[in-house]
Amino acid sequence: MRFADIPGLSDIKTNLVRSVHENKIPHAQLLAGRDGSVNLPLALAYTTFLHCQNRQADDACGTCAACSKSLKYIHPDTHFVFPYSNVDNDKDEERLKAELLKSWRQFLTEQPFGNIEDWTAFHGSEDKQVLISREESREIIRSLALKPFESRFKVMLIWQPEYMHPAAANGILKILEEPSSFTIFLLVSNADERLLPTIISRTQRVTVPLLPDDEVKTFLAPRVDAGRLSGLVQLAEGNLNRGLQLIDREDNPTTEKFIQWMRACFKRDAIQLLTMADDFHAADKMEKRNMLTVALTMMRESLVHLSEAPLLRVQGNDLKFVQDFSKVLNVPKIEKATHLLNEAYFHLERNGSAKMIFMDLSLQLSGLLKASR
Repeated sequence: MRFADIPGLSDIKTNLVRSVHENKIPHAQLLAGRDGSVNLPLALAYTTFLHCQNRQADDACGTCAACSKSLKYIHPDTHFVFPYSNVDNDKDEERLKAELLKSWRQFLTEQPFGNIEDWTAFHGSEDKQVLISREESREIIRSLALKPFESRFKVMLIWQPEYMHPAAANGILKILEEPSSFTIFLLVSNADERLLPTIISRTQRVTVPLLPDDEVKTFLAPRVDAGRLSGLVQLAEGNLNRGLQLIDREDNPTTEKFIQWMRACFKRDAIQLLTMADDFHAADKMEKRNMLTVALTMMRESLVHLSEAPLLRVQGNDLKFVQDFSKVLNVPKIEKATHLLNEAYFHLERNGSAKMIFMDLSLQLSGLLKASR
């Protein structure tokens, strides 16, 4: 992965590159961002740049021997730590680690913008708890005790450190604060609020935001038909990984289902809502998320329309719906609806009954829409 492979975030890229050129590299950095941010690709690109033998002004060359290895994720001076589960209960630790590392490299090659759910599905542990075990902290110390083989730097990339066993997190505190010379820690987190304060205090934070719509649009444009592009960008909401996943789906991500849902809620059509609840329950996880994401997006657009701010993202038929939908809404109603949708999303992510969640949400939204202004 090179910086050129990542859309947007020019300021962050510039700062990372400058730190290397000026030889002011923090020994431990925390690349923190929400799920869907490109903090892992940034860490990979930064690692490639650190090892590159022929650095350019703003990126790794991509052609030297070091880059060739980094782009395959096999550079001997890059060490990866990531959460996993011993799916097959393999008692041979060395064989398990070798197979996991092979799977991890393949995952980075095929899904460099993937998240923790993509990773667990990739290596077959989606139904099991994953973590970074206490043994990993010992492995980190052993790995970093050796001098770099080929590069000036030894990079320890810890992905999702929030999944660290408490003993593992405490086990790396000393080496994180006082690493050996030319050792660089890169912690890549999607939930840094779950990290120990002692971990956070030992790192320099780099906040990685979600991408703006125009960057997502530019990145996805060569990969999707023009007719689907605007809908994909709207549904992605800055989450590049989600946008890429939606491309592979046959359905066109429009607001039509949401419009039908809101009309049924407004009419209090119990039969239709029950049918829709059954459909929602039968849908896959991505479809469920999409429905709630569209709902939250349309609530946001309705709020913008009511405030008359020039920030609307919807167009065409979606814009007309927002204009009509806003007539039965006000700011308190939108605030309450947004709370209900986020609450439903929370319970859905924790494997609550999709049918019950959807039906309860529908009834509450129905009462909200029919309430006096």
